[in-house]
Amino acid sequence: MDFEIKVLLITFAVSVICGLITIPILKKLKVGQIERDDGPASHLKKQGTPTMGGIIMIIAIIIVVTGSYIYLSMTGDADTGKKLLPLLLITIGFGMIGFIDDFKKLVLKNTEGLKPSYKMLGLLIIAVSYVLFLVQGLKLGTETYIPIIKMYINIPLYVYIPLAIIVILAATNAINLTDGIDGLSSSVSAIIITCLTVIGISNQIYEVSIFGSIVIGATLGFLIFNLHPAKVFMGDTGSLMLGGVISGLALYLKMPLLLLLIAIIPVLETISVILQVAYFKKTGNRIFKMAPLHHHFELSGWKENKVVVIFSLITLVACFIGLKIV
Repeated sequence: MDFEIKVLLITFAVSVICGLITIPILKKLKVGQIERDDGPASHLKKQGTPTMGGIIMIIAIIIVVTGSYIYLSMTGDADTGKKLLPLLLITIGFGMIGFIDDFKKLVLKNTEGLKPSYKMLGLLIIAVSYVLFLVQGLKLGTETYIPIIKMYINIPLYVYIPLAIIVILAATNAINLTDGIDGLSSSVSAIIITCLTVIGISNQIYEVSIFGSIVIGATLGFLIFNLHPAKVFMGDTGSLMLGGVISGLALYLKMPLLLLLIAIIPVLETISVILQVAYFKKTGNRIFKMAPLHHHFELSGWKENKVVVIFSLITLVACFIGLKIV
């Protein structure tokens, strides 16, 4: 536990330093937020705010994971150090896909960004690679925890692999949709990752507890700059990365179904978009004033900070319930 606290604090410091260095560079490159004309009117003033800030978290994570790997190897715990690497690779992989998308949109001024088919293909390749590595490389098997009955069950391999891939793709998309208000995605993700890290600590899965602590530190460091009024946005670089971390840790713990509870806000954000699109196509009317869900509450008169606080508290309560049933 001491090591987890140390790496969390170190990563927090590294993330803050990276933010202080990176944000002026993003401003100089004019990598600014592009707001939708049909979005909330209050968001138009955010036009030009540096985005692609997820790179701050990624750099901090890479630095501290590398340092942890070296330290653990030198202190006789090389096995745990090696197990950090697949978690790091899925983090970098999803972050890089988001980075390419952001780079094309914001630096190359290609409004389409990365083509959706290429983006999905990239996410799919990383998801498949990670799942196969867990099952075949680390020999974790296909045991999956069922929260309702509090039991692990073995799922047939041909069912488990596609389900695990769907979990990863759904999580990355859900966190991406949650990223629309200053500090929302980073706050909610930090709480979810903290819950998964606590489970890793209680189950003595040290690679999860160490890696989770590192990501928490990086996210909290980024949050200093991302709280309202945000000085930087994470972009797809950060949201896809955090979605990859959350799903990657959940699968490593064999608890992907727990995400339906502890990631209730990203789940509801996703459902709101699906319902809005389906209902509009069928009737020409809208269920919500705007989707994803956080925009509905904004247009209902809630301030951004209120949305972040309420959604974070809901996530916190859901995570407490999640810890009770594992």
